[in-house]
Amino acid sequence: MKSALVILSSLFSVLSFLLSSCENDVERVKQVTASDSLPVETGKDVEFFYSDSGRVKVRAFAPKLERFANPEDPKIVMPDGVNVDFYNEEMKVKSKLTANYAVRYEQKHIMEARHNVVVVNEKGETLNTEKLFWDEDHDRIYSDQFVKITKEDETIWGNGFESNATFDKYDITDITGRFPRNRTKTKTKDDKKP
Repeated sequence: MKSALVILSSLFSVLSFLLSSCENDVERVKQVTASDSLPVETGKDVEFFYSDSGRVKVRAFAPKLERFANPEDPKIVMPDGVNVDFYNEEMKVKSKLTANYAVRYEQKHIMEARHNVVVVNEKGETLNTEKLFWDEDHDRIYSDQFVKITKEDETIWGNGFESNATFDKYDITDITGRFPRNRTKTKTKDDKKP
């Protein structure tokens, strides 16, 4: 009988300890189980298009896409990068954008591209930066970060940039350097003739 009392008393002590150590913080439980912190849709190798008045303006491809349906900030995250083609009226690719990460804010109609962002236009001019925004409603791309534009005849560095989405009319806010490229050497009278 005494041994049963000792076992029962020990069991009661252990249960009391276990139950008193549990904590259910309602806010923490809501945060962990909130549906807006988890993607409502996930896709692999997703191709999607943006059009205006029945005309395709943009084709984008993402190896992985996650859509979050938070009512205050719905967004599409492309954690493995994105490739975007911008078209003109004749459906010719005018520029291409690539990045290692991107997020599209659905209510704002803005895509933020990050990490190794590269834009190339039809002339072969290349923009490199670490962060770039594409404003779909105003058909423009911009950055407040360091940028480098490589053209056939020069490379330009600066801070801040704005352009149309096809990257053929652009402006660097604060040019910090220019370097000519592919300069041909002019002969002087001291150069030996062949």
